[in-house]
Amino acid sequence: MERKTIYLCLAHMSEEGWEQKYVKEAFDTNWVVPMGPNVNAFEQDLADFVNHKDSEELDRKVVCLSAGTAAVHLALLACGVGPGDEVLVQSYTFCASSHPITYLGAKPVFVGSEGETWNMDPVLLEKAIIDRKGKTGKYPKAIVPVALYGMPYRIDEIMAIADKYGIPVVEDAAEGMGSRYNGQVLGTFGKYGVLSFNGNKMITTSGGGALICRSAEEANEIMWYATQARDAYPYYQHTAIGYNYRMSNVCAGIGRGQMKVIDAHIAHHKHVQALYEELLKDVKGVHIHKQPADPRYDANFWLCAATLDPEVKIKGQENAYKEVIKTAVGGAAGVIHQVDSATTDCQPNENVEALRVWMLDKKIEARPTWKPMHKQPVYADAPVYTNGIEEELFKVGFCLPAGPYVSDDDVKYIVESIKEAME
Repeated sequence: MERKTIYLCLAHMSEEGWEQKYVKEAFDTNWVVPMGPNVNAFEQDLADFVNHKDSEELDRKVVCLSAGTAAVHLALLACGVGPGDEVLVQSYTFCASSHPITYLGAKPVFVGSEGETWNMDPVLLEKAIIDRKGKTGKYPKAIVPVALYGMPYRIDEIMAIADKYGIPVVEDAAEGMGSRYNGQVLGTFGKYGVLSFNGNKMITTSGGGALICRSAEEANEIMWYATQARDAYPYYQHTAIGYNYRMSNVCAGIGRGQMKVIDAHIAHHKHVQALYEELLKDVKGVHIHKQPADPRYDANFWLCAATLDPEVKIKGQENAYKEVIKTAVGGAAGVIHQVDSATTDCQPNENVEALRVWMLDKKIEARPTWKPMHKQPVYADAPVYTNGIEEELFKVGFCLPAGPYVSDDDVKYIVESIKEAME
């Protein structure tokens, strides 16, 4: 029998078919537009989930939006970010963390990582704040830490620095749905928290996102901007530029069903991580990325990340980067621009690329980690405060499948394929 392709992370519907039930309700009642009963119910389900803390209950409000990127955009807008402002954002992340800064005419200032969580380094963060104030005469308007692959950032240190300088924090927990720090869900520490329900996230609405807000007033303001910022007249009048960012009632129906299985999904990802840790512990040169031993860290392990020592030889390594890629790399199809060169000035080591190709031939998706944003051509002129850690991690790092469809046998096959690839 032909082996299935093992993707990094794919959505998994509930066995009871809750998603179909709620979507059917949307069609039966003709609520197939943005807003509606499913949206309201999904927002309440999310609020119930994020507000639960080990020692107390929080009172955050949640607004469902069309994408996690839209959530970042509106959070920055609500923080007062505008043309000419600067926003401090983690460099080691996906572009959705930084692109919305530019939507508002502001400039991203990239902050490097520390080596334990791979997330924003608090020391570099404070250095950047002080230096930007000295260079521009004003403090940055917001701080955007990112839960890379679901790993909690050093939120207590970041919040202490943010409070010291009076800068709001927008937590990008798009990859960290259900990750916790000291028993509290990521996204509930800062002024705003971003969630994503893309098709490869911990739960999905096919596409979509949400913004965690601290009060009903803030949530209402976000909703107003997300529905074209219409004023209260019987005709359409606008005193601000709004956006068409509200979530569809149909998509929210999928999300309601997904909330029935979120705890099971998180438990499965943690199980897969533990299995990788066990099976890779004696594989020389391969290191699975673990969360800090500090019990306050509770990652969802959305993706399981690892590093490959530079001296490890992989079969086919001599052919790495010899051909220009002509199709999208990854589990999802997409449109990419043709390039002239197979290499750039910042890329994974040849053995990491060779491992990716080897695994792909074994029908295993093993993707490189995120390329640091400050090394992206589009941000060539952006300020950056780094110690080089994220650049080094990008050279040696790769991601392994961890989604609900990944079985114990799949993990064993993946680890055996890694061993087989090593010369």
